[in-house]
Amino acid sequence: QVQLVESGGGSVQAGGSLRLSCAASGDTYFRKCMRWHRQAPGKQREGIATINTDSGTTFYVDSVKGRFTISQDKDRNTVYLQMNSLKPEDSAMYYCAATPRCTMESKYWGQGTQVTVSS
Repeated sequence: QVQLVESGGGSVQAGGSLRLSCAASGDTYFRKCMRWHRQAPGKQREGIATINTDSGTTFYVDSVKGRFTISQDKDRNTVYLQMNSLKPEDSAMYYCAATPRCTMESKYWGQGTQVTVSS
């Protein structure tokens, strides 16, 4: 019902920036809430940024607040994650996810894109 394709990952030095993109397709009802998650080796997957695609309201976890920005382009059906001031601890696989409501857990997932930050 929902297809998500991430892009934009790569390797960058600490202090650098990357912008991830998530191209979405399928029923818009099931992607009224979009999230970016990440998972580092040996760690649990965590949701780091959320956007309500109707209202534009955003939410961030403390570890990325002030450095990362989630945004959307409705005409392109794309959600972005602008990542600035990157740190080595930001290295992880980043996943885009969708769900009908932001009170629900993410239901649909992309394949992920790797981000590596070197010191």
